[in-house]
Amino acid sequence: MSTTTSSGRRPLRPQGINHLTFAVTDLERSIGFYTGVLGLELVARWTRGAYLLAGNDWVCLSRDAQMPVPPQAGYTHAAFTVDQADMEAYRQQVDAHGVRVWRSNQSEGDSLYLLDPDGHQLELHVGSLQTRLQAVAAQPYDGWVCYRR
Repeated sequence: MSTTTSSGRRPLRPQGINHLTFAVTDLERSIGFYTGVLGLELVARWTRGAYLLAGNDWVCLSRDAQMPVPPQAGYTHAAFTVDQADMEAYRQQVDAHGVRVWRSNQSEGDSLYLLDPDGHQLELHVGSLQTRLQAVAAQPYDGWVCYRR
C-alpha cells in the first residue's frame, strides 16, 4: 500500500474514533443508564450534557429536545468492548433494569444488543477486529475479501 498519493502528499486517514455523541431527551436518566447499567465513568457534566469514559473512549451525552425517537432503525449501533467474564453480570444487570434488547447475537464473539433510554442501539461485545477476521476467514461471508491480516 502506498504511503503517498500521486501528487506526493500522504493520504488523509483518521487516527481513530475521537468520541461518540448521543443525543438524549432526559440527561439525568441517560447519565444513570450509562453509569449505572453500563458502568461508564462520569467525567464532567453541565446543564445540557455530560462527558463519560468507556475505558479510554470518550462518550458525550447531549440533551436535544428535538431528537426523533427512536433515533434510527436498521443495524447502525455503537459497540462497547467487555470481558467475557462480565457478560453474565451485564445480562443480569440489563434484565434487572428492564433494558430492552433489540437483537440476538448472530456473529463471532458474545454480544448483548440493547437500547438506551432514548432508543440508541448499543452492543456489549466480547472480541476484536482480529478475532472477527479470524472467524470470518474460517467461514467467509459471501463475496469476502480481506485486505489486512
